[in-house]
Amino acid sequence: MSDTLVDTKVTTSARHRSPMAAPRSFLWTRRIFLTLLTGFVLLPVFVMVSSSLKPLQDVQGEFHWIPSGLTIRPYIDIWTTIPLAKYFANSLIVAGAATACSVIVAVFAAYAVSRYRFKGKRVFTVTVLSTQMFPGILFLLPLFLIYVNIGNATGIALFGSRGGLILTYMTFTLPFSIWMLIGYFESVPRDLDEAALVDGCGPIGALFRIIVPAAIPGIVAVAVYAFMTAWGEVLFASVMTNEDTRTLSVGLGAYANLNDVYWNQIMAASLVVSVPVVAGFLLLQRYLVTGLTAGAVK
Repeated sequence: MSDTLVDTKVTTSARHRSPMAAPRSFLWTRRIFLTLLTGFVLLPVFVMVSSSLKPLQDVQGEFHWIPSGLTIRPYIDIWTTIPLAKYFANSLIVAGAATACSVIVAVFAAYAVSRYRFKGKRVFTVTVLSTQMFPGILFLLPLFLIYVNIGNATGIALFGSRGGLILTYMTFTLPFSIWMLIGYFESVPRDLDEAALVDGCGPIGALFRIIVPAAIPGIVAVAVYAFMTAWGEVLFASVMTNEDTRTLSVGLGAYANLNDVYWNQIMAASLVVSVPVVAGFLLLQRYLVTGLTAGAVK
């Protein structure tokens, strides 16, 4: 009788433990997998950091995971070997201006679509989103011809200038920015607009006093997206810039194609270039996740 009771208790205990054992083992498996995946993703970054701290002869020689002699000389030489400061300034001006213009235009366009009814509204929203289906290279030749013809007709030099590159970046950052802000503005209750109008605000006043403060996470997400897109773009920048307006991505690519390549300096410059984007993403991560989530729910 006692043996039967013991067997029953053991069986009951095993039944109660088995539902918890599987999730716990799955949790450890998931942790191990994510750790390995994170290590695989961070491996190129580690190689970049390691190579940027090595003398040139160590980089060109046998590879070692840990540098035998650490040096920060590559981080100093990149500012004199290549015009990195000029490239950095060009990228900052172009990406910053394209981001600001895209956010301003997207706010007004998304507010109009989300708050007003007009003929062709559905066609407009679908057309805006459909432009994202085409690869950017399809717009390269048309934009080139437009800028050249405008320069010949008016004397306004868009081709090879920062202004032309800013307009170019706006053509493919605006559609997604508008679409995402439409979804975010529609999540803001219309009662807030009506209350603002009752208090004496006009449509523009309601937009900037009520809607924009409530939509800060979505606007920040749009700004981060536009800045990251413009900061790392290569195709249009390689065609529509010259030596004076060249951006970082094009400048580093041109430097890597030279006969005498200092790979430790290229690794150092690549890390320096990534600092603004990574820092901005980390600082605005909370707003970015909130904005993308709210903008995706329509």
